[in-house]
Amino acid sequence: MTLLYPQFFWLLLLLAPIFIKKSFKEIGFVAYGYIFTFLFIVIALTRPVLEQEPLKSEQVLSDVIIAVDLSYSMNATDILPSRLEKAKEVLQTIVKSTQNSRFGVIGFTTNAIVLSPLTEDSELLFHLFNSLEHKLIVTKGSSVLPALELSRKMSKSKNLSVVFLSDGADEPSYVKEAQLAKESGLYVNVLMIATQMGGTINLENGELLKDDKGDIVVSRENSAIATIASQTNGVYTQDVNTLLNALEEQKNRAFKTQTSIVQNREFFYFFVVVALLLFLVTTTTLKRYVIAYLLFFGVSLDASLLERVHENIAKSAYEKSDYKTAMEHYGKIEDARAYYDLACAEYKEGAYEKALESFMRVKSSDVKFKSELFYNMGNTLIRLKEYKKAREAFIKSLTLMYSKEAEENLHFIQDVAEEKTATTGQQKTKNNSEIAKQQESNKKQKEGGGSNMEATANASSGASDADKKTKNEGMLNLSGGKAKLSSKQYELINKRGTNEQKPW
Repeated sequence: MTLLYPQFFWLLLLLAPIFIKKSFKEIGFVAYGYIFTFLFIVIALTRPVLEQEPLKSEQVLSDVIIAVDLSYSMNATDILPSRLEKAKEVLQTIVKSTQNSRFGVIGFTTNAIVLSPLTEDSELLFHLFNSLEHKLIVTKGSSVLPALELSRKMSKSKNLSVVFLSDGADEPSYVKEAQLAKESGLYVNVLMIATQMGGTINLENGELLKDDKGDIVVSRENSAIATIASQTNGVYTQDVNTLLNALEEQKNRAFKTQTSIVQNREFFYFFVVVALLLFLVTTTTLKRYVIAYLLFFGVSLDASLLERVHENIAKSAYEKSDYKTAMEHYGKIEDARAYYDLACAEYKEGAYEKALESFMRVKSSDVKFKSELFYNMGNTLIRLKEYKKAREAFIKSLTLMYSKEAEENLHFIQDVAEEKTATTGQQKTKNNSEIAKQQESNKKQKEGGGSNMEATANASSGASDADKKTKNEGMLNLSGGKAKLSSKQYELINKRGTNEQKPW
């Protein structure tokens, strides 16, 4: 048990004046009610939890900076409905199609500004893209150099992918920009959003944009920007798929994040409930009813809390192969699943008769679970040398749901006769114990080694142990005129064991 906020215990100092001025005998029933109500509220505030092992997942990300040209030429309509609208479509396509990446967005004209820092929040980016409108564009020129410098400052990645969504800006040559990008470790990719024929630019009043001489301005593709892409191992293209493939190849995976998810079992609400009940008993006439309620239902509340404690202790003990402790605590839980967990622990401990009894107590309407239950009962009956019942259990398991392991185990014991000494009740336990000892003694005399009968119950479902299969060799020992299981067959069966990897 751990307290997440133990500092709240300082609030208990507020009770000190009460005990300084009065003795315990002088404090009345109502005062005690208030005191204990306050005490349980403080305990609830400290957040008592039962810690669980954190689940850690590592995520590998690459950084991509998208630079959007926001100059006036992006209003041209040679690409419908406009170059800017096309850029917005491409932005969404890049974010949707590129996995395990953080995206940052900058807008540039003659200067560059950050529209969005690096983020994985695609919804935030989509909202940003939709807010870009041509009415916000007032600058008629654009420069690539500020966008490159700002891109480098936004990420610490050694090699950074940058995407320009532009018509090529205004420069006739980009040698200087290409040199800067190369020295900065940038992969510059250019998606050209313009045509060689170009297009006119509409003003808000419906007229076409004209230059100082009164001639209509025609904005065309400026292919000079391709120099930056070629010098930095990027791509210059008008095809979105080509751009996406380039980004995939450029992933440097230099930025890693590790996420830890801690799932603690909370207990504060128990203390809140107790505090509330104490308050009602102290301040209202409901005390007689509350006391009656506690007498009838309080036991079940405590039992529920205790069962959770027993469950966690049993689970921890099982993981440490302390099956006796697991058996002790699972045995204190009255629940169908707990009976199954108890049976698994008993099987691992070698208490096969107890395991069979516990398996038989389990009731469930789940077909898969019942199939695994009968499979485990069959394995347990084999250890008790009750082969006829074991065959019946495997047949029931296969009837509910097929598994190759159940079919193979059924085949191993298909013609095996019952042991003469296999009876019922206490006598069966005794006889089986004597037989096991005799087999162990005989084996040691012949081989000088230990018994092959140790239970190695594997913990997954019957159908999940395929990776532990062995060849079906020496299936039946027919010597002596009577069919019995050979040591090899016991080894094959033991390798399947019970379905109890995570019985809880």
